[in-house]
This record gives sequence, structure tokens and C-alpha cells, in this order.
Amino acid sequence: MPLSSLADSLMSAQAVRQHSAAIMALAQVGQARHFTWHPERMALVSAYVSKVIRERYPDLKVPYHSRWRHFEAGGVDRWSGVAQEHGLDAHSTRLERARSRVDLAVVSVLLDAGAGPSWQYRDQASAQTLTRSEGLGVASLRWWASGALSSDPHLPCRADAGGLERVLTADLGLAFQVSDTNPLVGLEGRANLLRQLALALKNSSDVYGRPDAPGLLRPGHIVDTLFRMAPTGQVRAAQILSLLLHTLGHIWPGRHELDGIPLGDCWPHPDAPDGWVPFHKLSQWMTYSLLEPLEDAGLKVVGLDELTGLPEYRNGGLLLDLGLLQARDRAFHTTRWSVDAEPIVEWRALTVAILDHLAEAVRGELGLTPDQFPLARVLEGGSWAAGRQIALAKRPGGPPPMHLDSDGTVF
Repeated sequence: MPLSSLADSLMSAQAVRQHSAAIMALAQVGQARHFTWHPERMALVSAYVSKVIRERYPDLKVPYHSRWRHFEAGGVDRWSGVAQEHGLDAHSTRLERARSRVDLAVVSVLLDAGAGPSWQYRDQASAQTLTRSEGLGVASLRWWASGALSSDPHLPCRADAGGLERVLTADLGLAFQVSDTNPLVGLEGRANLLRQLALALKNSSDVYGRPDAPGLLRPGHIVDTLFRMAPTGQVRAAQILSLLLHTLGHIWPGRHELDGIPLGDCWPHPDAPDGWVPFHKLSQWMTYSLLEPLEDAGLKVVGLDELTGLPEYRNGGLLLDLGLLQARDRAFHTTRWSVDAEPIVEWRALTVAILDHLAEAVRGELGLTPDQFPLARVLEGGSWAAGRQIALAKRPGGPPPMHLDSDGTVF
């Protein structure tokens, strides 16, 4: 396949699923290089995840897996408070509210790579101290709502190219309460991502601009673009992901390219089709996190299960901690790995594939159909929470069952 065609073919959720399935096929016949697959433990794992779902959502009304859940940490509906304070809660502001929510979600997801074990955030308004994803989510919400990412001091609840391009690492550190005693993994990488986002908005002004607002480039204008793309008001989840991948794909630093096309979260593995396994984890997490704002705007998002499970250390850690996957070499759990290491790429690919199998088993446990309980709800209910719970049970503080070097842009 020509390089440019190959690069383009890797930029989809379908490619994530297909390439991961190829690695899974090897594991199913005992030929994966770094891990063994133990299907006899699937019943145990699905029962564990189903138990977590029932404990967290006794009525089985599970929301989408998205960044919005982290804004609600500790049972506080922070978004509603911000919306009310800034007049975004009225029906008359429905479209602008959706744009603002997309601005927030995009920025917050880009800041959502693992925080590390030592960092925490004190949310003054709720008097809660939060860590990991919840802390990062609430910190990003408070920072965004302060107007730090808007070029217009009179319109704080947005992020635009003018505000994003002036972000300094020190600004992010101050907003996230970083200090020598409160270190945050990948601080500089996170700040750079926001500056790269500003450039991406400029490079795709047809997507992130509006004819009636010349010069104002913001992630939230993707709402208007999707309405133009979907005159019936119905858009596929895979279309949203594709749009994000093709307009934001070059913001990730130090990633592989084919024929000048940046591949993003896509890594080589010798057993993968064409030698590559795409994941697009943060881009898919972003897509999941746009579902609620887009639906709030009046768009109907269909084909949710075209997206895949997210190959990160909670979902993937669950599979290792409960023995559904086992490392051939026990040193896997004590080695410090880079994100492009072959065992990590293989583990992530197997995670994507197994999450589809796990979702089917969990639905069987709960007596629900894929339409009633799409993967986005299985993840939330769900496998992510179960991964955190089993990690806490097995290791003090709940770190994952492997050690990863993160630059703040993958996990």
C-alpha cells in the first residue's frame, strides 16, 4: 500500500479494532510474543465488572464514559455551577453552551494523561482534595472557567486560539498547584499540547472557525461544523473521531510519520497488519467526551460501538490483575517501559480486543443488549472503575501493575 494511503488507513476506529484483533488472534492460539490469553477467566472478570456496575449504578442507568464524570468527583456537579454562574444554563444559550462544553472537554482531555502517584489538587469551592484523573479534570475545569484560555476577558468560558497559544508551562503549573512537593508528570508536555492545539485550530479554520465570527478559532466550533455535515441532525461517532484525527493529529510531539503524515497514537509491532497498531486513545476519549455536549446541542450521535475500548492502565490493568492476560516474563511488571516498547504496544492491542469480548460477557451478566448498554457504558460502569478498584486492592495507593514512562500525552 502507498505510504500516504497506509497512513490514512490507520486514522480510524475501524483500524484500531482490526489491527488489535490481529494481535488478539495470535494470543488466542498461544502465539502472542509477550502475553498469554486465559479465556477460562473471562467469567470471573465479567462477574467482577458487573458487580462494580451494580454497586455504582444499581438502576443500571450508566452514563457515557467521558471526562464529564470527573467534573462530578465527590458527588459535586461542578459544571452546572459554572454554567449557572456564567449564564450558560438557559435554553436560549443552548448552542453556545455546547460550544463552551466542547472547548472545555477538548482542553481537559488533552491535559488528562496520567498525573503520577504524588500529585493532588485542592478544590477550594468543594473543600475536596482530589488526585489522578478526577484531580486533573477538576483542575482543568477551574482553570478554564477562570478565563485563562480565552482571548476575551469578558467571555471567560471558552478556549480559543488566541488564549491557548499564550499558555506557559508556569501558568499550567500554577493552575494545577504544582510544586516541588506536589509534582505533576509531564507538565511541560501538557502545556505544549495546548499551544499545539492553537496551531491546529488555525490550520483547520474551516472546521474550527465560523463565517459570522471571523478570526475566532475554538474547538467548540466543531459543533457548527458537524451540523453542516449532518443536515438531518444525525452524525456517526466514527465521523467525529475521523474529524478530530485529521485536524488535530499533528499536535502530538515526537510521533511517527508516514510520508509526512503524523500518525498520532500509533506504534510499530512486528505482528500487526502493515507493521502498525493504531490506538488513538486520547482522541477516542475526546470523542466519548463530546457525546453529551453534542447531544445537548441537538445532534444525535449514532454508531457508538464503532469506537473501541480505551487501551490505558485501568482497563488494561484490570485484565492483568485478574489474570485474563498474563505476561510471559514476570519482569514485565518490574521494568520501566516507554510507551513505544513492543510489550506495551502488544498489551494495549490485546486490551482493545479483549474489551469487546468483555463487553459482550458483561451484557450477558446484566441481561442487556448492545443498544441498551453500548461499550461507552460498559467502560464507565464498568471496566475502568473495576480496574482502579482491583489495583487499590492489590497495591497500596492503587498504581497500575506495570511501570510506564509518560510524557503526559499518551496515558
